[in-house]
Amino acid sequence: MDNAKNNYTLRRANEDDIPVIRELAWKIFPATYRSIITEEQIEYMMEWMYSEDSLKRQMTEGHIFLLCLSEGHPIGYASVERQAPDLFHLQKLYVLPDRQGTGAGRFLFRSVVDLIQSLHPTPCKLELNVNRYNSALGFYRRMGMHIDRQGDFDIGHGYYMNDYIMRNEE
Repeated sequence: MDNAKNNYTLRRANEDDIPVIRELAWKIFPATYRSIITEEQIEYMMEWMYSEDSLKRQMTEGHIFLLCLSEGHPIGYASVERQAPDLFHLQKLYVLPDRQGTGAGRFLFRSVVDLIQSLHPTPCKLELNVNRYNSALGFYRRMGMHIDRQGDFDIGHGYYMNDYIMRNEE
């Protein structure tokens, strides 16, 4: 799964990669959400989603994590979870800020789709949540996703995720 122009490669992550995922998350997540949510909510969400225990639990519960590499160096990650027999949910897809716009996100997204097709060769749905104010909304539209619905999800401590739920075109 290489992109010759940008030399991206992909590998499935495991528990040994948790420190790498955490390091990437600390570089990407706050930069992505700084203008959307408070620093306090960012800190809360980082612990909630990216603590070592949380990542171990996600992996144990069936989330498949992928690492995107450029010249052998991790530059992004994704995680996908099967939620029903014919439904997968893209839980995470993030690329380092200085690598956004280079094709890395597109490579990672298409790699997730390829993974899903290998696990479920017949047609199925892919959904994802994206913050309603996140500029990635346009990226996901270009990847063939459309807004299916929206929701405000209580994540504890008085914080909410105000998201669109996007779904692949049928």
